Amino acid sequence: MSTNELQLMAHLMRRAGFGASREELESLVEQGYDETVEKLLDSENPSSMDIDLIRRYHPDHMGMMGNNIGSHWMYRMISTDAPLREKTALFWHGIFATGYAKLANGKVLHDQIRMFARHGMGKFDDMLVELSKDPAMIVWLDNCENHNGAINENYGRELLELFSMGVGHYSEQDIKEAARAFTGWTIGNTDYMTLKSMRDSIWPYGRLSFHFEFKPDDHDYGEKEFLGRKGNFDGQDIIDIICEQEATARFLARHMYSFFVADEPPVPEWPYKPPRDQEAIDILAKAYFDSGYSVKEMLRVLFKSDFFKSEDVWYQRVKSPAELMVGVLKLTGEFPRPKEEMIQTHLHTVFMGQHLMNPPSVEGWHWGTEWIDSGALVERVNFASERLGNLESPGVQSMVDSVVEEAENGDPAELVDRALEQLSLTHVTDITRESLIEFVEQNDEMAGNNGGQTPRERAANAIKIVAATPEFQRA
Repeated sequence: MSTNELQLMAHLMRRAGFGASREELESLVEQGYDETVEKLLDSENPSSMDIDLIRRYHPDHMGMMGNNIGSHWMYRMISTDAPLREKTALFWHGIFATGYAKLANGKVLHDQIRMFARHGMGKFDDMLVELSKDPAMIVWLDNCENHNGAINENYGRELLELFSMGVGHYSEQDIKEAARAFTGWTIGNTDYMTLKSMRDSIWPYGRLSFHFEFKPDDHDYGEKEFLGRKGNFDGQDIIDIICEQEATARFLARHMYSFFVADEPPVPEWPYKPPRDQEAIDILAKAYFDSGYSVKEMLRVLFKSDFFKSEDVWYQRVKSPAELMVGVLKLTGEFPRPKEEMIQTHLHTVFMGQHLMNPPSVEGWHWGTEWIDSGALVERVNFASERLGNLESPGVQSMVDSVVEEAENGDPAELVDRALEQLSLTHVTDITRESLIEFVEQNDEMAGNNGGQTPRERAANAIKIVAATPEFQRA
């Protein structure tokens, strides 16, 4: 097994999942790259930590009350055997950003994330239809206030601007016509459901889960002109027209490139800044049309492409706080079952700048280097280093055992190389490696002055400092 094969597999698992242990990567290399991609794309019967077990330890998850429900999703991301399914849910959550701050209903947000997981690798037009019927989105963008003769443009505007085509490819009139087409797409029994939720009248069993209802008597059946087409369009027709557009293919392709390949500028800058790799966008846009708008086929093309496999894009994405945390917790193995500590643990993503299911606005988060500021960086490094240096965690114990066994002579350079191998980071810059060796040497000197370290403590400290490297903080 070559180092390049293992590193390419590590790259794939960081992007298509949340990373993997050295042992898992070696097994996947034996399986083969293309076969691994196919298994990642096949997420028909996923399994993860049992929901009833989670609720037994966290009764509040039953009711989905409060805004700490991200911990429930964290369990799934850590334990799933279909990591790409959860990764695509995170991808869509960043685009179709919907939050607790306005909804105040964790149940409908949880249901939306599950919808993203179910439909995330299906056809894009089907996803947009599901999104348009999603109760969380209907409330978030006020389509329940969009009526025949008194339209609310919020959903129609964001459907075009942030969800499908991007600025510059439609007119203000197109927004109005889209809004007219979505009149009547609302929440069933709206007044009653709103009152029930406000009063928490079914506590302690949780909030009610809203449901979609189409109200024919509130729908505008008049002729509409949208993107140059005329007809008595409804919401489905609007989505069909949107998905036929070249702008839609390229907008989705650029989102996928930014999330799975290499960081792009924030979406508001896209009209003014060209893509990082125009050829890659062309390839993905072609796959979009060739496959009938299939996200899965676009991902298949992406993961098997030369532009994805190229070492030029390795470590070219800053991990989001959720990606960083899930990757660390998968390695440490500290949550083989639900624990009360998860509530506080998952809140570290908030301190790093990403409150799951509570984005700052409909625009979502700005990814890439905007995850990094002085405060967030300290939090990121502290979290990763503390967890990966904790000898009480089973995953850390296993990595330390391997480092101690393989670094027999105790040479600082060899110790660093073995620690890097355990975190699948053998491709680091010379500056990174030299800095790590210097740290180990200085740590050995300090420890010697205070009675020394055991080989296991020494190995744990080496792994701990690797977690602070720029390469580990990136995907």
